[in-house]
Amino acid sequence: METFTAIIRKSEKQFVALCPELDVVSQGYTIEESIKNLKEAVELYIEEMGIPYGTCKGETIVVSFDVKNAKIASPVRA
Repeated sequence: METFTAIIRKSEKQFVALCPELDVVSQGYTIEESIKNLKEAVELYIEEMGIPYGTCKGETIVVSFDVKNAKIASPVRA
């Protein structure tokens, strides 16, 4: 069994879950659903592609940081 990381963000209508070790993304209407869907997507990825060498070595660290003078883009709507 391997352990992976899930980073979850709230979008407009759903929660988006990312596994940074494999660059796999999924989504769901709840946090629990997004994690369940991500787990399924990761399992399918590993079944098809395998785990890239060195992916699960060591520990993943997730941090937040601030950026000065960051500009927020305006949404573009046609």
